[in-house]
Amino acid sequence: MSTTASSVINLRTPAAQRELIDRAAQLQGKSRTEFMLEASREKAQQVLLDQNLFNVTPKQFKAFLVLMDAPLAKNAALQRLLSKRSPWEK
Repeated sequence: MSTTASSVINLRTPAAQRELIDRAAQLQGKSRTEFMLEASREKAQQVLLDQNLFNVTPKQFKAFLVLMDAPLAKNAALQRLLSKRSPWEK
């Protein structure tokens, strides 16, 4: 991504949203543009990082399926954890 070239993005927003954005930007000592670009960039990165794509060969995929379908090994620590009630259930 080039940091030297810039382009214009025009947005229409209800006044209440603009005021909210302006208040938040002011609290962080940023302009509306700086605040909105940072927020948009962070959200875009989050969306892109949430995409998981694994390229594997058919042989690798078959080996993966075998592992996923295999029974779990005994795990005492996991059994203890799963037998406890969650804090919100108490």
